[in-house]
Amino acid sequence: MSTVTRGSAAERRRPALAAFLRSRRARITPADVGLPPGVRRRTPGLRREEVAQLAGVGVTWYTWLEQGRRINASAQVLDAVARTLRLDAAEREHLFHLAEVPFAGSHGDDTDAAAVGADVQTVLDALVPLPAVVYNARYDVLGQNVAYAAVFLGGPGGPGAPLRPGGGPNALWSLFAGRLEDCPLVFRESELKIMVATLRAAYGNHVGEPAWERFLRQLCEKSAEFAGLWASGDVVPPGPRLKTFRHPLVGHIRLRSESMSINGVPEARMVVYVPADEESRRHIGTLSARARRS
Repeated sequence: MSTVTRGSAAERRRPALAAFLRSRRARITPADVGLPPGVRRRTPGLRREEVAQLAGVGVTWYTWLEQGRRINASAQVLDAVARTLRLDAAEREHLFHLAEVPFAGSHGDDTDAAAVGADVQTVLDALVPLPAVVYNARYDVLGQNVAYAAVFLGGPGGPGAPLRPGGGPNALWSLFAGRLEDCPLVFRESELKIMVATLRAAYGNHVGEPAWERFLRQLCEKSAEFAGLWASGDVVPPGPRLKTFRHPLVGHIRLRSESMSINGVPEARMVVYVPADEESRRHIGTLSARARRS
């Protein structure tokens, strides 16, 4: 049954890919890309051979791509086609999904780990005293509020420190690469198992991407514990959790995590931590007020 479903989805994607490429090609004139208008031009926009020439790919290959035939397309070649057709970020991601090629930001590097914009940060700040953070699918910290920093970074070695090599704060890197005694999770083993399984669920969309492969390799080299959990192959989707944290000033804090997607930031989710009881509510209020005064 699953094989039939996948095949049916692929059959639907190919004509959708063909129609999408034709529509993007039709909106670009020769003048837009520095080509002479020519005579007796019947094709709206660019011709297929012109797109192929500008993208540096074979005419037959591009024709087959636009016809929705079963061909292999690399990320590099799709990038060249996207540049030629002047696709914006959303269109480029759509192209990759239709071609069934893992999507990797602008250049397949760490650009998806950029900080959130001012409006999202305003929302994070407005949620105080509730701790809130924005993660991407790799658990890079893209934004946070003072309540999150107060609760989770109040002691040395909390999530977000140390930084991952060549990048910014990452919750997984902090938890696996930091000192065991600094871990803020009370039920560490079960929580880390779920986080790694959530990471693997997201990894399916990023297999082969340099940033992801480098991150996984570095974390496996740094932590035998992570390597073991990663090798288990467990997969779970992100979702609400009840978590218990320890803080050096107030002790245990019990919080429910709620995740929400963010428009315009692919695969990013805002995680808001809601107190599970009145004592935990007082604790995060105390820590947030202390953070605001400092």
